[in-house]
Amino acid sequence: MYIPRAATLAAAVTSVPLHSLTITQTPNGFTNSARGWNSFGIQANAATDPSFIFNQTSVEQQCDVLVSAGLVGLGYSYCSLDSGWSVGGNGDENGRIIADSSLFNMPDLANHLHSEGLQLGVYVVPGGFLADVNKTILDTNITIGSICSGDNGLARCNWQYGQDGVQQWHDSVVALFAEWGVDFIKLDFITPGSPDNGVSLPQNESLAVVNYHNAIVKSGRQMRLDISWKLARDPSDFSIWEDNADSFRTDQDINNSGADSDSFTAWATVQRAIDNYRQYIVLHTSQDETLSIYPDMDNLYVGNSAPEDGVTDDERFTIMSHWLGAGSNLILGNDLTQLDDTGKAILTNAAAHSVADFAAKNPMRPRNPGTGEGDAQQLQAWIGGPDDTGKVIVLLANYGPDEGQGGFNTTLTGVQNLTVTWQDLGISGSFDIQEVWNGQDLGSSSQQLNASLDEGQSLLVVMTPN
Repeated sequence: MYIPRAATLAAAVTSVPLHSLTITQTPNGFTNSARGWNSFGIQANAATDPSFIFNQTSVEQQCDVLVSAGLVGLGYSYCSLDSGWSVGGNGDENGRIIADSSLFNMPDLANHLHSEGLQLGVYVVPGGFLADVNKTILDTNITIGSICSGDNGLARCNWQYGQDGVQQWHDSVVALFAEWGVDFIKLDFITPGSPDNGVSLPQNESLAVVNYHNAIVKSGRQMRLDISWKLARDPSDFSIWEDNADSFRTDQDINNSGADSDSFTAWATVQRAIDNYRQYIVLHTSQDETLSIYPDMDNLYVGNSAPEDGVTDDERFTIMSHWLGAGSNLILGNDLTQLDDTGKAILTNAAAHSVADFAAKNPMRPRNPGTGEGDAQQLQAWIGGPDDTGKVIVLLANYGPDEGQGGFNTTLTGVQNLTVTWQDLGISGSFDIQEVWNGQDLGSSSQQLNASLDEGQSLLVVMTPN
């Protein structure tokens, strides 16, 4: 592998070498992570937008803002419906998932979105409907009940994967989605990994991912497959996710919950989400590795006012910097009709989204100041790259005191000075350094990067070898 002279990996000067970590094309043919909007944030936090009704009119109003605010030009194209868009207790005459027609006309919604350059996403869970056990799977003589048994707590039985008819059912569902014009499938409640959340999930639903992937391929329509919740990261399960899905959740939901919640998230939860990404990505830093799946750190809550987002303005920039640098899905959960000026500045910054493009191939991993290690720290450094030109992205962050889920268990308060050396980062050479959010030229350095950061603040830079 060719390594430019100015960005030679500095294994010789640090005990922790910086191995190459890249992301290549995903199983369904994507070379970047998904960007767009998902309905779950407002559904789960109804007080953030009391006027929102989960139906086609309200969804179109939200997603039309992706166009009017110029976000579609930055890749925010997916308009993703979460739980509740479909009939919950039964399918059609062949047991296929169908829309709740009192809420959505799926072909009409798809046509509306496609006419604006947007794309349609839907939400599904594993299993066939308990109410449909006597129905025959399309183009077979196999009844659902003959190959689907038990009760997973979601009004569904559990497929007997490998039996004739199981793949055919998935094929028939995804073929119907393709007829409608669906572009994105969120497959929830996948195990191992997903919390029970009051239901009775089988210990292993990984083959649902395989069946949906096979069905997408057979449909002839390109669709993304995003799987959740916080999924197992062990090699055997991860290989299934990586071979079949385009993105996978690295954490549980980060939104607040409850009808009376008038804010979307909380900094303590964000600390947990960042640490869960760290836990995932350090599993892929001990050797050169190429991944074929994107992380999904859950929905982004950076677009509304600080009180409604539930975090400070500094923390909103820090959240966005982490999602960008991780190469994560950038799926907004906000009320798009109420974007504030800071939210617009965050979401329409072209230089920041160039970082996302870079991280889609070169995701960041942690490199602790002073050691180059990857354990959780309150004062953290991250690096993505170098790419073939030697360019890297570097993120320095002060997460503030650990609020219980950050993993670092320290309580430094106020402004902290953070210095990361090239030895810490595992690189060498001289770099021109450009701050991302305000475009400030920070000059050049061949040794280190410094920042004074208050609680919740971060510094995101692009470093180009000179």
